[in-house]
Amino acid sequence: MLPELCSEHYVEIISAMQNTGLKRVYFTGGEPPVSPLARPVLERLPAAGPDGSYTLFTNGTRMRANCACLSSTRLDKVKIPLHYFSDASLRAITSTRIGIATILEGIEAARETFERVELNCVLVQDNAHEIRAILDFALERRLPVQFIEMVGTDFNQGRAISAVAADDTVAYLRSLTRDEHTEVAGVGQERRVFRIDGVEIDVIHRHLGRHHVGQCGTCPLRTKCVEGFWALRVDHAGGLQPCLLRDDLRLDLTSLLTNPRQLAAAVAAHVAAFTEGTQ
Repeated sequence: MLPELCSEHYVEIISAMQNTGLKRVYFTGGEPPVSPLARPVLERLPAAGPDGSYTLFTNGTRMRANCACLSSTRLDKVKIPLHYFSDASLRAITSTRIGIATILEGIEAARETFERVELNCVLVQDNAHEIRAILDFALERRLPVQFIEMVGTDFNQGRAISAVAADDTVAYLRSLTRDEHTEVAGVGQERRVFRIDGVEIDVIHRHLGRHHVGQCGTCPLRTKCVEGFWALRVDHAGGLQPCLLRDDLRLDLTSLLTNPRQLAAAVAAHVAAFTEGTQ
């Protein structure tokens, strides 16, 4: 089944929301570069403004092949998961036949192309023995990296048993630097932020707690929620959701695509209702 939105629709949605204050836009997947819509969308992005940014989330496997076309877009940043540092852990975590060399080459390609490249790593039993190697790799290349403590949800019940606490990672980082603070950006999960020789390393640590807003206060799924409300997701069928756990809060944008002002107003009202708890 073909997506209901075309590239022009995505660009229109981004433009309309930027005009009402949207700052950061993230392109996620799957693997965005394999989508036939990716290139026509990325090549037509409007200027993000002085405080705005465009970030591409990619697994890195196709980075080298796509760098040439991506370099001419308005992308500011690339984020690549590095949950593994060997063929064995890569295959254990992703069940892929691709080798770790392909991922590392993709990271190098991104570094050559973009000024800002970041890594992230979910802490699980399969990579527990590689965390220091991943950190060393990031520090040697001066790449910010985020270590994420897995919190069980309906989406990852099958892997929840493999979760590893972040305590050892935090203790090791404290042995390397005294530059540490706790940061809360809006809502969602707090994070511990370390700085080692000017490189930012942060840890999403369950002990820090979570922050929610309005609708979240009485949400029946709150106990299963990990991130709170920090992003608006637009799916291929034109639906916008402030929370992936709540399909009932999905706003259908398809009837508003021909009227940018009306679309922006509808999204603003939807977000306000959610954050104020009147949804």
